[in-house]
Amino acid sequence: MKADIGLVGLAVMGENLVMNMVSKGFTVAVYNRTSEKVDRFVEGRAKGLPVIGCHTLEDMVSSLSTPRKVFLMVKAGQAVDDLIDRLLPLLDDGDVIIDGGNSHFPDTIRRTAYVESKGKLYIGTGVSGGEEGALKGPSMMPGGSPEAWKYVKPIFQGICAKVEDGSPCCDWVGENGAGHFVKMVHNGIEYGDMQLICEAYQLLRDGLGLSNDELHEVFARWNETELDSYLIEITRDILGHREENGDATVDLILDRAGQKGTGKWTGIAALDEAVPLTLITEAVFSRCLSADKDGRVKASALFPKTIPAFTGDKEAFIEAVRKALYASKIVSYAQGYALMRSAAATYNWNLNYGGIALMWRGGCIIRSVFLGKIKEAYDKNPALENLIMDDYFASVLKTLIPAWREVVSYAVKAGIPMPAFSSALSWFDGYTTGRLPANLLQAQRDYFGAHTYERVDRPRGEFFHTNWTGHGGSTSASNYNA
Repeated sequence: MKADIGLVGLAVMGENLVMNMVSKGFTVAVYNRTSEKVDRFVEGRAKGLPVIGCHTLEDMVSSLSTPRKVFLMVKAGQAVDDLIDRLLPLLDDGDVIIDGGNSHFPDTIRRTAYVESKGKLYIGTGVSGGEEGALKGPSMMPGGSPEAWKYVKPIFQGICAKVEDGSPCCDWVGENGAGHFVKMVHNGIEYGDMQLICEAYQLLRDGLGLSNDELHEVFARWNETELDSYLIEITRDILGHREENGDATVDLILDRAGQKGTGKWTGIAALDEAVPLTLITEAVFSRCLSADKDGRVKASALFPKTIPAFTGDKEAFIEAVRKALYASKIVSYAQGYALMRSAAATYNWNLNYGGIALMWRGGCIIRSVFLGKIKEAYDKNPALENLIMDDYFASVLKTLIPAWREVVSYAVKAGIPMPAFSSALSWFDGYTTGRLPANLLQAQRDYFGAHTYERVDRPRGEFFHTNWTGHGGSTSASNYNA
């Protein structure tokens, strides 16, 4: 019996992907650096299933049907490079190596070129959905060697999540690092969504004094609106969870956030592309700020604050927070899509933006009903410049703006931090302002550094310098944008 695919790395995600694949009729060969883990899996959870346990990479490769397909589920970084170098001598031309970890997209660009130079094919695929998604159907975002897609498509689209009409939440994204780039942006949006939800939670808890039970009910109601999503759903469940003694579990968790780096990568990519990814980057910085727990405790003692009691209509304000959350969420996705659009031009990727929204509709952490509207927007206009320019989202935002401003204003006055909400609103105000004060900024740059400027009364692309002090001369610096 030959296996359809081999998988290296039997941690939680790897094991569950194997169980998913065999449940869809595929035979899988498995290998792990520690043989005990292979034996335990084959004799335990996978006992009696079409899983071939292998103690060496050579055994695994020899057990695969051709063209061979080897799926790596190992820690991103040097481990992936090491495995590639060990596998290449064992594979034939046209065989496929797949990296299913959270690799940084420049690494995937480099690895695709390297593996192709050796006559083999390479795929870097984002896999989202966590343990449950891996087992029951993840969202998958493959990119790399285009020739490889036809070999893995039946497996990937067989095991991935499906939306209501049966469409798979997996399709070919693009060349070299495109798949991992889209997965990186997905994770950045995930950072933004989570931060927005946490800010809404803190505002309702500290500003309105809502109990966990009341918050549980609020998020349950919100999950029946446009905010219907996996993250709102699990927030509802978290707020309703109790310890054996009746204490709310969420209140016992230290307010110090961790991160694995994909949000940071998204922010760095945005800086490289000169795309104002303000909300997602603010979400990353919010995790960094939370990590300084000791410093925050000391500062809170030095600058004590009293949040005034809320005296308005609580239900009306809760609805305003919901609307502000929805508006900010739209901005998060608008910024994420702007980043993908810019990177596509930089790296010559032909991204299907509506298709990406479909891939995110099921299986992944940011899955939501809302993504269906994004798919419709890009299906209608694949060249859409920015999501907020779509007729549907433009009309929705116009109805949400008053509540958005009310909520951010209240939080500022009360001293409740809402960095993601407020940065989203600032970006929106900036993007919808026809004339920003950058004319003064350019004058400042020209004054101290002779960096030149363009004029509104002359054609774009012509640059000028003013001798502001009368003794600076007419020499100017060369013009470029970093």
